[in-house]
Amino acid sequence: MSLTTRTGSSAVLLDSTAISRALTRIAHEIREQNPNLGSVALVGVRTRGLPIAERIATVLHRSTGTDVPVGAIDVTRYRDDVSKDEATHLVDTSQIGFAVAGKTVILIDDVLCTGRTARAALDALVDRGRPSRVQLAVLVDRGHRELPIRPDYVGRNQPTERAQEVRVQLRETDGTDRVLLLSGEET
Repeated sequence: MSLTTRTGSSAVLLDSTAISRALTRIAHEIREQNPNLGSVALVGVRTRGLPIAERIATVLHRSTGTDVPVGAIDVTRYRDDVSKDEATHLVDTSQIGFAVAGKTVILIDDVLCTGRTARAALDALVDRGRPSRVQLAVLVDRGHRELPIRPDYVGRNQPTERAQEVRVQLRETDGTDRVLLLSGEET
């Protein structure tokens, strides 16, 4: 069931219940595609990818008893709109307390659009070691790809116009759980 509620010129795409269902579905798909969860690690892209990764890890633990390690990756220094000089002065807030070499690493982000953040996350991850493979999970895929990036796991596909914004709000970062689609005037 798809949830879209309009409020003014914005629409609530997912409420708390729908987000929970989407993340549970993603966790089950991860489990199906990766039967050996002992070799899997979740890495959330700062900021909202981390709580999403933690929630997926919780679902995996409840359903399998396996503790899947979770880390956070900061892609700021790897963005293609940051100069190399600027990047050298930025503090890396990544927190990955495990070796990525040889693991299946699932990068997790809230929204996938152009693919540039996912590319930056790949670069940041590979600087920490060579995973055996990398998968991508996103809560919302809104299209508009500029790079050949495709998610392996998607909570909701939501075609959008360029001027629109998909805004994910999570209780860990924003005090509430919902996904909004904002018109161009609100962004």
